[in-house]
Amino acid sequence: MTRLFAIGGYVYQSGAAIVLIFAISHILIASDYTTFSLALASSQLLCVLMFEWLQLAGLRFLAAAKANEAAQLRWSLFGAAILSAAALIIIGGCASLLSNLSPGVISLGLTVAVLQGVTDLYFLTIRLSDRLGTASALLAFRATALLVGAVAAATWAGTAEATLVGLAAGHATGLTVAIIVHRTPLRPVSLHLMRADWFAFCRYGMLAAGASVIHLSVPVLLRFIVIGRLGPTGAGAGFSIALDLLQRPFWVLNAAIHTVSYPEVVSDFETGSAAKAVQSTRRMFEFMICATTVLLGGLIAFLPEAAQLMVPRESLGGFMAVAPFVAVFYFLHTHLQATVAVVPHLEKRASRLVLVATLQLAAVAASSAIAVAAGLSPRAAIAWAALATAAAILLALGPTIRFSATPRISLATEAVLAALLIGSLADLPMQPVIWLAGKLLLAAGLTGVIAWRGNFLASNRPGDQTL
Repeated sequence: MTRLFAIGGYVYQSGAAIVLIFAISHILIASDYTTFSLALASSQLLCVLMFEWLQLAGLRFLAAAKANEAAQLRWSLFGAAILSAAALIIIGGCASLLSNLSPGVISLGLTVAVLQGVTDLYFLTIRLSDRLGTASALLAFRATALLVGAVAAATWAGTAEATLVGLAAGHATGLTVAIIVHRTPLRPVSLHLMRADWFAFCRYGMLAAGASVIHLSVPVLLRFIVIGRLGPTGAGAGFSIALDLLQRPFWVLNAAIHTVSYPEVVSDFETGSAAKAVQSTRRMFEFMICATTVLLGGLIAFLPEAAQLMVPRESLGGFMAVAPFVAVFYFLHTHLQATVAVVPHLEKRASRLVLVATLQLAAVAASSAIAVAAGLSPRAAIAWAALATAAAILLALGPTIRFSATPRISLATEAVLAALLIGSLADLPMQPVIWLAGKLLLAAGLTGVIAWRGNFLASNRPGDQTL
C-alpha cells in the first residue's frame, strides 16, 4: 500500500506542476510570463547540472549503507551540496552578466535552484532511511506549497519576481517541514575521509549525471532538427507540443518506479546473495517494462481526447500526425535511459552510460537529419529517431543479458496484449460520453489486471511499509 501511495505522490507532484504552469500563464501578462518561464527553465537546468550528480551518487551509495556508514555518507553528501550551491551561485552570477534578465530575477532564479537541489537531496536521504511513505508525503506537500506560493504571489503582485519568490518560499517550506518531520542522522568525519567520499561521488556521480544530461539533450536536438524544416507554423507548434506533453508521463512513471524499487535492488546487489540480487532486479524490470507498455497503449488510446482539450486548433493537425510516433519514441528513450542502464549503475560502470548516451545522441541526430534532408515528413523523422534508439538499446543490452535478470515472458506478453487492446480504443468515437466512460473503465481494468498479475506493489523490505 505504501508503494501505491508513493506512486500516487509522484503523479500528484507532476499534476501540480502542470496546473502551476497553466495557472501562472493565465495570471501574468505575456512579458512577465516569458521572463518567469525563462528564469524557471534556467533554474531547472542549473539545478540538474549542479545537484544531479549528488542525487545519483547518494542513491547508489546510501541505499546499501549500514547505519554508521550512512550517517557518514550523508555528512559528506551535504558537505558536497554546500560546495555545489556555492559554485552554482558564483558561476550563475558570472553567467548572468551575459543575460538580459534583471539582477533581481537572476538572484531569485539562483535561489530557487539552490533550494530545490538541497531539498531534493534531503528528501532522498529520508527515502533511503526506509521512510518511503514519509518521503512521498513530503513530495506531495512541497508540490502543494509550490503551487500555492507561486499562484498567491503572482496574484498579489502580478510580476515574475514575485512569482519566483513564491516558488522559493514553497521549496523553503518543504525543506523546513522535512527537517521537522524527520531529522536525518549525520556523523561528522574528518576532512580526509570526506575528500575520499567526494572522490567516489565524483567518479561515479558526475559521469552518470553527464549521461543523463546527454539523454535529456536528445529530444532537444530532435526538436531543432524538425522545427528547422517546419518553421513557426501550426504543424511546428503541434510537433513541439507533442514533444513537451508526451515526455512527462514516461518520466513520472519511471521516477516513481525507481523511487519505490531501486533502493531495494541496490541493497540486494551489495549485501544479498547473487540469486536475491537477480530476483529483485528482475522484479524491477518487470515493473518498468509492463507499466510503460500499458502506459504507451493508454496514451495512444486517449490522444484524441487529450488533443481536443489541450492543443490549440491551429496546431491540432500537426499534433495528431506525430503524437503516436512521439509516444513510441519516448517509450524507447525511457527504457534506454532507465531500464538498460540499471545493471551498469549497479556495477558503477558510469563511463558505459556516457558511451551509450553519446551513441543514441549521434544515431538520432544522424537519422532524423537525413530524414529531414530527404524531404520526409516529421512523422518519418520521429520514426527514424525511434528506430535509432531501438538500435542503441540492442547494442547496450550486453550487461543486462549477462546479469540474467530476464523478466517473465508470459507477463511481458500479457502487458503487450493489454497495451494493444487499450491502444485500439483510440478508434472509438468521443461522443456520446458513454463511449469515453467505457474506454476509461476498460483501460483501468486491464491496467489493474497487469498490476495484480505482476504483484508490483508488494515489497520484500519491511522498512518500505513505514510512514
